[in-house]
Amino acid sequence: MAGMTLGELAERLGAELEAGAAADRRVTGVAGIETAGPEQVTFVANPKYARRVRTTRAAAVIVEPEFPAEAAEAHPVLLRVKNPYLAWAKAIELFHPLPSYAPGVHPTAVVASTARLGARAHVGAYVVVGEHCELGDDAVLLPHVVLYDGVRVGDRFLAHAHAVVREGCVLGDDVVLQNGAVIGADGFGFAKDAAGRWSKIVQSGPAMLEDRVEVQANACVDRASVGETRVKAGAKIDNLVQVGHGSVVGEDSLLCAQVGLAGSTVIGKGVILAGQVGVAGHLTVGDGAVATAQTGIPNDVAAGAVVSGYPAMDNRAWLRMVAAVQRLPELLKTMRKSGE
Repeated sequence: MAGMTLGELAERLGAELEAGAAADRRVTGVAGIETAGPEQVTFVANPKYARRVRTTRAAAVIVEPEFPAEAAEAHPVLLRVKNPYLAWAKAIELFHPLPSYAPGVHPTAVVASTARLGARAHVGAYVVVGEHCELGDDAVLLPHVVLYDGVRVGDRFLAHAHAVVREGCVLGDDVVLQNGAVIGADGFGFAKDAAGRWSKIVQSGPAMLEDRVEVQANACVDRASVGETRVKAGAKIDNLVQVGHGSVVGEDSLLCAQVGLAGSTVIGKGVILAGQVGVAGHLTVGDGAVATAQTGIPNDVAAGAVVSGYPAMDNRAWLRMVAAVQRLPELLKTMRKSGE
């Protein structure tokens, strides 16, 4: 979009335009508060950045309703909205709309005769769609996507290049797979025989992704040995995440980069696992729990808990422990002196 007026932007964002502001002033894009120019829009969601509103060159700043007008001093325009961060996300989309893909099947794609494509499907170069696959309407399969036999996918599926969905997996509506995501690869299951050799356990259960799930680049959601692996509606899985076989990820949970779930882990609703969190298998992380970066979780976590460290403990206790550890060299030095 080439641009729009501040009045149009406020209407689209559901924001209140500051009284007396020039509603017909045009803006052409978005930028961070430090770099925005006089034709761009920025935002403040964190109070610690409020002082930067006074120095930004942006045409307008998206703020919460209670943001004090005096904090902006001579700044020209404030756009007040209940959730500035969400409004900012919508503003980015307005100025940078997602690409659209024309319906059609590329001549290099291989689509099985028993597969069924929904209306307006876009099937890119070198895509493979296996036997008895079913895709809903408005599916977009970009180059080199592979759907194994028996895959079922809902409406508005978007699979970026080199995403793979293995046999028998089921995906809901509005699922997004980023580049290299693998859904339904074999879980890591082996049994040792009498000679001490590892014998593979067949992974017979599919991976199931409910509506509005997004799996980002090079993340893996493994299939189960029996039963299923399930990622529930609205969950988001970041790059390089491993969801082990037979696990369940609850609604609207976030698994950030390099999180690893061992097999048969149950993650509740609205859980946040920050980067590099590791969760041992056969345990439960309760609804709304948060694990800070690099936490190791060997036991169940209660709903609503905030945990850190290894083994995972209450975040406040962990912070006190880290502070104490940082003081150890000073304490040792004091002890040595007192022993002299």
